[in-house]
Amino acid sequence: MARSIRLFLIRHGETVDNIAQVYAGSRDSALTNHGYQQATRLGLYLQSLGLTFTHLFSSHLQRAVKTASKIREAQLTPVGDNGTVRAAPKVVQLPVLAEKDFGSMEGKQPNSRPFETGTPGKDHRRQENKRTAGFAEAESKESMARRADAFIEEYLLPLFDDSSCNFTPVIAIVSHGIFLSTLWKRILLRLPRRRVCLSHGIEGAVRQSLEHLGGWSNTGYLELYFMRTEAEYHKSIMEATMTPVTTFSELLTGTLTAPQNLRNVHIPKSRVEGTAQLVIGAPQASKPRGLQGWSTFILRVNSKDHLQGLKRTRGGVGSLRYDASQRRIDTFFKRRKVE
Repeated sequence: MARSIRLFLIRHGETVDNIAQVYAGSRDSALTNHGYQQATRLGLYLQSLGLTFTHLFSSHLQRAVKTASKIREAQLTPVGDNGTVRAAPKVVQLPVLAEKDFGSMEGKQPNSRPFETGTPGKDHRRQENKRTAGFAEAESKESMARRADAFIEEYLLPLFDDSSCNFTPVIAIVSHGIFLSTLWKRILLRLPRRRVCLSHGIEGAVRQSLEHLGGWSNTGYLELYFMRTEAEYHKSIMEATMTPVTTFSELLTGTLTAPQNLRNVHIPKSRVEGTAQLVIGAPQASKPRGLQGWSTFILRVNSKDHLQGLKRTRGGVGSLRYDASQRRIDTFFKRRKVE
């Protein structure tokens, strides 16, 4: 029996700290009016694709919660002539999905290189702060990796392990740029190295390593499709001891067959000459439990199709903090009718 899972790793909408160009981190920075529009566009766009999310997870910080809520709200929009409303799961808010804690750097700008010291701004500010009472170090990569693993173990793996599931789980995780990069790397560690494929047209968006797919723009998302058959599962047990993939062409050349219902998925039939080295990552003694038998298709990287044509509201209104009690910003500048 074939099984499949769709997963969306989504960054929150624009925030006031993004506009101020300061580290937000664990601060509960609010969406701007423009960020709210981005989140609204995202929800409606995903709904227009016919997606029915079965699981919605978000960081507990309001910028992620409100972005996830707009996705859920769009799911509740009536569809069809009979006004049928899709079921929509509640947003599960988890502190474990929060952004990196920048310690004493939160709320501060990563200043440019100070002329008098020649030290990069971030390091210069860090050295200054260390001499300040109450200085707090930023969260380490190891700490973020542990948080990502905890989420994967408790919430994602049970969905992959549930062989009794007779539908395709469609999962959205709304979090933050740096943490999403960590989460993707920890997921990648669990995937069979020879069973990862890039969708046609996104090869150029991938850098030298699958571990570094690029950054997440506000409401940009990474879309993944996982598929497994019983035959693939048993075959993967044999493949576990094979030499890992190390080149871009080797990764794209193989026996994977894309599902017919996926758009724009392409697997080259021959090797691509002159491609860069693609290192997935060396095996580690502490490597977490793998997803044996699962094939992975990377369909979208930092997708922003939903933002096409969206312009920031004029007069600086788009950059202001979103306030639901205010008038809708698309009517902010409309003239009052003369009585």
